[in-house]
Amino acid sequence: MPDADACWAAFLRRDRAMDGQFVGCVATTGIYCKPSCAARHPRRENMSFLPDPAAARAAGFRACLRCRPDEVGRDRLAVRAAIAMIEAAEDAPRLEAIAAHVGYAPHHFHRLFKRETGLTPAAWTRALRTERLKTALGAEARITDAIYEAGYNAPSRAYADAQRHLGMTPSAWKDGGRGVAIRWRTVDTSLGPMLIAATPKGLCRISFGEGEAALRARFPQARLCPADADLDAMAAKVAALVDDPCADATLPTDVRGTAFQQAVWAALRTIPPGETRSYGDIAAAIGRPGAVRAAGTACGDNTLAVLIPCHRVLRSDGSLGGYAWGIERKQALLAREKAK
Repeated sequence: MPDADACWAAFLRRDRAMDGQFVGCVATTGIYCKPSCAARHPRRENMSFLPDPAAARAAGFRACLRCRPDEVGRDRLAVRAAIAMIEAAEDAPRLEAIAAHVGYAPHHFHRLFKRETGLTPAAWTRALRTERLKTALGAEARITDAIYEAGYNAPSRAYADAQRHLGMTPSAWKDGGRGVAIRWRTVDTSLGPMLIAATPKGLCRISFGEGEAALRARFPQARLCPADADLDAMAAKVAALVDDPCADATLPTDVRGTAFQQAVWAALRTIPPGETRSYGDIAAAIGRPGAVRAAGTACGDNTLAVLIPCHRVLRSDGSLGGYAWGIERKQALLAREKAK
């Protein structure tokens, strides 16, 4: 449980990511709320904080009828059960079946799942199947075997998903990006040179201190091409984010990761400039409060520096933690955002 000052700050910003980690108890009304409660805030001196609803009830408080804090735990357990069902199923389960399995109406659970994970159940299922395809392509000798091993019923669906989520066909992925055109360039920024690369789908690599050799190591069989006007325009927007975190960051991306990684990266993009979260906050925000270490690993696997702001995640004690492109750059980015 965070300290009292952190709890109060979470209430002030109505931080949904902190729901389920503690409750706030209001002495004047005798109720307890979750941090994201939309009700008007009480005075600070009337607030106390307890680790969970059971502790609040034991202390004589009753649940808020507006934010329904007792339902937070149930919702997150339902999301975890749904994820377990999706991962165990041989064929992609329908939304109706998932919702019935966890005891929710389909339309309500669809909104709940996306709120907790950043992805819809269908998107989570597709990302999981794509990750299995990537693994199978590395293990199976024949592409057809890999497609069926990943759980696809037909090659056509596998090829459609691969183009959408891998940015290339299964055969090109297996051969290290063979035949895929990746345009790239480096730009000078106040934090050093930055590599920016994109497939026809969108940005696939943003990193500090890398060049063509690093890109070639990631995509050994891809066709590396010089930047065109479209990439130059995207590069200018990315470079602007280094000095102005509030600049326009609406750019197409081609990031490849597991369903869990994609959920973490989606949660990172919801952190406003100038604010930070802990790895525990991110894990809780995607419905996996016990996966703090995995959330940290997913932050470290981020391939789009600055655009996906993993630098806004700190350890629970407030220390910086790691950063793939150097702690000094993380410090500088956070300082600039705070100043803005």
